[in-house]
Amino acid sequence: MKNLLYSLLFGIFLFQSCVPQPAETSEAPGPTLASYFDHSGRDDINSGGVKMIPISTPSGDFKVWTKRVGNNPTVKVLLLHGGPGATHEYFEVFDSYFPREGFEYYYYDQLGSAYSDQPTDTTLWDTARFVEEVEQVRKALGLNKDNFYILGHSWGGILGMEYALKYQENLKGLIISNMMASIPAYVKYAEDVLAPTLPPDVLKEIRELEANGDYGNPRYFELVSANYYPLHVLRKPLEEWPDPVMRALNHINPDIYVRMQGPSEFGVVGDATLKYWDRSADLPKITVPTLTVGAEYDTMDPKYMEWMAAQVKNGRYAYCPNGAHWAMYDDSENYFKGIVQFVKDVDEGRFELK
Repeated sequence: MKNLLYSLLFGIFLFQSCVPQPAETSEAPGPTLASYFDHSGRDDINSGGVKMIPISTPSGDFKVWTKRVGNNPTVKVLLLHGGPGATHEYFEVFDSYFPREGFEYYYYDQLGSAYSDQPTDTTLWDTARFVEEVEQVRKALGLNKDNFYILGHSWGGILGMEYALKYQENLKGLIISNMMASIPAYVKYAEDVLAPTLPPDVLKEIRELEANGDYGNPRYFELVSANYYPLHVLRKPLEEWPDPVMRALNHINPDIYVRMQGPSEFGVVGDATLKYWDRSADLPKITVPTLTVGAEYDTMDPKYMEWMAAQVKNGRYAYCPNGAHWAMYDDSENYFKGIVQFVKDVDEGRFELK
């Protein structure tokens, strides 16, 4: 009886295979498992997707590190890390979410970061120069308006906005993750909203250390890491912070970070080059489909992030109610749900343009 049943099922399978199938819909099929991991014809097959890309700068030629994961002709996401001067490493959580959606994506260490060349010429740490670097990376990777998405987190969000304001004709979509369009507004939020949530004695001691410029004092790091980071950066005890995050923090380039962001964890101070950066008035010039991602406990104001989505020409807002600055870790479900839906809607023509 069992053999007879198997024979009947097999016969049904053969019959269905021979019957003409309904015409395919006009939507292009997504990548199969085999095509997603197919490296044939790629010049990065022996490096597992890694490419060192030549970059020309006013101070000479250098190389930056990139790594491709997967294949998808219509979805290619370039990940712009924060800092400035951090690394791609804290994006490694994306490996748990993007492959199952069939997204092709690129890790990328900006010049001066971890696996890329690390020149010491401080004139290179300039926002406009970084924009030209991204454009050179785009060309080298063969990304274009039919497939090219930028996902910029924190400082990477600044870089993504600046890139869009100059080169958005090359973009299919822009994702601004956990970054406001105004450093002065960010500083005000840190001062007026976040700082007062700290215990008064802790805040007083932090302020005293900052007033004395004593940012290198171990006590400063102790106070900030115990009272601020687990609340507004990544909402877990420090000893539970994931390995990719810890590696990225250990590999940060402090020269770039301090020059552009400054030494304070409560905004941008001193003569940091980003101190007066403000593109809030220019947001309506961004016409490419744009997603802003905000989190309830972020160092960035989530309400401001929602406002940004209404200012760009074609915006959407994704909210992470349980997340902080690294919402991809402490509110992964909402973070990736919002990003994946946005990319799919743009890719499949479901994103409503204004």
